[in-house]
Amino acid sequence: MSTDLIGSTMVRRLVCGVAVGFLWGLGASSFAGIPDIGTRRELFLDDAFLVSVRGLEWRMHLPEAREVVLTCDAAWEGNTSAYFTVLEEGGLYRMYYRGSHFDEKSKRTAHPEYVCYAESRDGIRWVKPELGLVEIGGSTSNNVVLKGGEGEKAGEVELAHNFTPFLDTNPSAPKAERFKALAGIRTGLTAYVSGDGVNWRKSSQGAVIRNGAFDSQNLAFWDVDRGEYRAYWRIFTAGVADAVTWKPSGVRTIRTAVSKDFVRWEYSTDLRFRDAPQEQLYTNAVRPYGRAPHVFIGFPTRYQSKTQQVEPVLMSSRDGVEFKRWPEAVIPISAPQDRDGNRSNYMANAMLELPGAPGEISVYATEAYYKGPGSRLRRFVYRADGFVSLRAGEKEGEAVSGHFTMAGGALSVNAKLGAGGALRVELQDAAGRAYPGFSLEDSVPFGGDSVEVKVGWKGGSDVSSLKGKPLRVRWVIQKGDLYSFRFE
Repeated sequence: MSTDLIGSTMVRRLVCGVAVGFLWGLGASSFAGIPDIGTRRELFLDDAFLVSVRGLEWRMHLPEAREVVLTCDAAWEGNTSAYFTVLEEGGLYRMYYRGSHFDEKSKRTAHPEYVCYAESRDGIRWVKPELGLVEIGGSTSNNVVLKGGEGEKAGEVELAHNFTPFLDTNPSAPKAERFKALAGIRTGLTAYVSGDGVNWRKSSQGAVIRNGAFDSQNLAFWDVDRGEYRAYWRIFTAGVADAVTWKPSGVRTIRTAVSKDFVRWEYSTDLRFRDAPQEQLYTNAVRPYGRAPHVFIGFPTRYQSKTQQVEPVLMSSRDGVEFKRWPEAVIPISAPQDRDGNRSNYMANAMLELPGAPGEISVYATEAYYKGPGSRLRRFVYRADGFVSLRAGEKEGEAVSGHFTMAGGALSVNAKLGAGGALRVELQDAAGRAYPGFSLEDSVPFGGDSVEVKVGWKGGSDVSSLKGKPLRVRWVIQKGDLYSFRFE
């Protein structure tokens, strides 16, 4: 499957023989100072678990444009509908988004902001159900779950602004609070809960997060790998927005915090970016990657102040605070239809494996903002784990990992080799010597294209004899891409 149909890929070349940092350090260990990865999947997003790389390139890949899945053309939606979130639960996909319209003639919003809802069984064909919850124009025949933008209470406008929900997988969460959300009010973010994802109620009086600038898609989720809630929201580098005058200063960027109860948030800190310049970052779209939930993937929106154009970029993290951010847009404004206008190219808060599409990850992005009759949401597709790869050309290159222990019985890889290309693997001990039977000479070359294929040696693919032992992996690649691996 091609992943480069809407633009070029971004390449970062590594100098031959360069040593890179071993910053992995996640999980328990059976040997002091050596991480235990168990059977989890690891992606080649960065150099975090590599100690040396020779003759390879980092290659950032672009998603493939697919179909428009939703047009916001109802009377309570419109051309400034935005900030989409898509969730999946038991085969049902739920979409939430802001229903909003801006009248170009009067230069005013045409109606209050609404929280709209849609459903799908495949993530592609969506239905806007008549929920009967909110009256609009004398009728409740609409797909609105909440209405905002009217009234004041304790000095805070109750907006339910840019409502952003998630399915709470915390095993301690009550059934009546299986869904949670953050929504903007004048002085911060307030918390909502729901038992069915449709009927919502506030779980906090006033804001639970206050230090920031909240005219954006500010989100949270349950971090299953670390056992805590984590939130990401927009701030300004030179101070937060004043709650009365609303005069933020500095550059837009991203802040995060964690919580055990979704009410009290602590350890608030601004994101740090490796080797990336300071840029205006509007939304963040950060979430744990489903196939490797200890890794965070984000699609922050780069904002151009002069033109008010936006474009999403890719970033990743292993601790939720320090991110590797790539400079090239993953969906450029030249991509399919109506992305070059004011704020017309936001990434949705969604990353899904859809039914009938093995080996693919679907993401979504907006288009046609300010264009009539309504803004649109389009689907894009990545290869599974296919955000970044280690790429080899005509000549062989190699990468060597730091030491770890594992608990699997076979090593599987996600790799795509070109004609005449091959991947070979050597498993080494703590001294850098090949374990008997697992040397590079014993390795059976892989030369195909698979998102999950077992690596073999002359004696077979069983590596269970190495469970719990200090292990280092040497990857030797020619004419191909290596995306991820795991010990099954």
